Amino acid sequence: MHKKAIRAAFRSTIPVLTGYAFLGLAYGVLMSGAGHPFWLTLLVSLFVYAGSMQYAAVSVLAAPFNPVGVLVLTLMINARHLFYGVSMLREYRAAGKYAPYLIFSLTDETFSVNISACVPDGVPRPVFYFWTSALDQLYWVAASVLGALAGNLITFDTTGIDFVMTALFVSIVTGQWLDSKEHRPALAGICGSLVCLAVFGADDFILPAMAVIVLALLAMRRPIERKEAENA
Repeated sequence: MHKKAIRAAFRSTIPVLTGYAFLGLAYGVLMSGAGHPFWLTLLVSLFVYAGSMQYAAVSVLAAPFNPVGVLVLTLMINARHLFYGVSMLREYRAAGKYAPYLIFSLTDETFSVNISACVPDGVPRPVFYFWTSALDQLYWVAASVLGALAGNLITFDTTGIDFVMTALFVSIVTGQWLDSKEHRPALAGICGSLVCLAVFGADDFILPAMAVIVLALLAMRRPIERKEAENA
């Protein structure tokens, strides 16, 4: 069962592997360039495991200790995970012993894979979710440590390398759009984000956009479910 789950999870997480290979390397290089030892990069990737926050933490770790400021910064950067958690609540609630790790390891990319996953017959969903989550974290940890170890040898300018994350999301969303006949949720996300971007600006639009998207999805939930029932 686990071998089948690992094979299926690996196939599903290949896009994440591609993105994390570059982003993890870049993060490790930044940590090394800031004077942090490689073992600190390893520990942060193992126990913090929040890509955007880890990038922000490169400078935070070198600044005077300010736990309140770090807490507020972390909540601002990772508040979107609250919405991911609501979306996966039903699935993860039934995960039993896997639930604590699934909750801890829920990242943007893992959410994108698990929410749209085609789980093979004979593989319990919690087991599949566990292996997609574990493989994604393995990719990130391995790449970040490798970047930290190689940091002193890399001399080229890494500016803009984090665009790989944007490319990764575009590929995932494109695949979901092509695989699904129901495009209203995606359109709600795009339109809600654009409206909030115009109203609140690039620095403050994420939380309002998430709230608008959730409300839109709640409003269209029953019509979508009725349509799915009719087509079943």
